Amino acid sequence: MESLTALADPTRRKIVEMLGRGERAAGDIAVHFDVSGPAISQHLKVLRDAKLVAVRVDGQRRIYSLDPAGLDEIQDWLVDVRRFWTGRLDALEQALRETPAKRRRKS
Repeated sequence: MESLTALADPTRRKIVEMLGRGERAAGDIAVHFDVSGPAISQHLKVLRDAKLVAVRVDGQRRIYSLDPAGLDEIQDWLVDVRRFWTGRLDALEQALRETPAKRRRKS
């Protein structure tokens, strides 16, 4: 899943967190980091390719915002993983609550 790969980088995670508070121009994003403007542009490109951010042009500025499509993909994946593990963990809890005598009778 490309979106999770994109979020593996701490700079990109921070950009997504910033955009979660509202859209921002690329320059406004760049001032919060100790890397060059072109480096931030590369991070934004990775996030765009992963469908985590969207961009619109406003004159000479590029305005970035979160893209719900990429976030929905992550949410869907999390729901599937949770569903898988919830059943397994519930079964484990049930087995751990059983007394040793009950477990021997089942065998």
